[in-house]
Amino acid sequence: MAQYPEIKVCGMRDEANIKALCDLQPNYIGFIFYRKSPRYIGEMPDVAIDPTIKRVGVFVNASERTINEKRVQFGLDILQLHGDESPELCFLLRQSGAQVMKVFRVDENFDFQQTQRYEDYCDYFLFDAETKAFGGSGKKFDWHLLQAYKGGRPIFLSGGIGPNDIREIQQQSHLKIKAIDINSKFEVAPALKNIKLLEKFIIDLRKTN
Repeated sequence: MAQYPEIKVCGMRDEANIKALCDLQPNYIGFIFYRKSPRYIGEMPDVAIDPTIKRVGVFVNASERTINEKRVQFGLDILQLHGDESPELCFLLRQSGAQVMKVFRVDENFDFQQTQRYEDYCDYFLFDAETKAFGGSGKKFDWHLLQAYKGGRPIFLSGGIGPNDIREIQQQSHLKIKAIDINSKFEVAPALKNIKLLEKFIIDLRKTN
């Protein structure tokens, strides 16, 4: 029996919304530290987060010092690098004890060999849709392209995943998908999630395998 992918809900900020999300027991909760994002978070919400839910910090071309400051302030378990960060920075950040996830933006011209430079310095790779701007696009890419990925790092799948994508996610069981990353398709406003919609999605995904 195939195991369902884990679930990461990203772009959280509102305290009551975070508390309601934690009651659904996602595997990961994501905080965005990119100032240009409408989901940017500046201060740590006053919410007790179950330690079994890993905290992910999303950064775009931030300095090692900034990332480490946020890692300590927010108690981050995973550092998600969504910009042009080097393998060297990934190596240095990994020394802090946190896990590192490098993001790659995929379209039909993407060369998956690019991931090889990061293989030894990251714990996960996240594949998102190609976009001119940094950060998530809310758009889906052709998941069949992932068949070209031959690396050893587990995959987080992102990019426009919505409430109606469960069956398509199930059809990717041949890929190394550790988790799916959901965000804007479950929002009523930037950084404010529709908890009922998330609850149904999480229940349906977890009961299907």
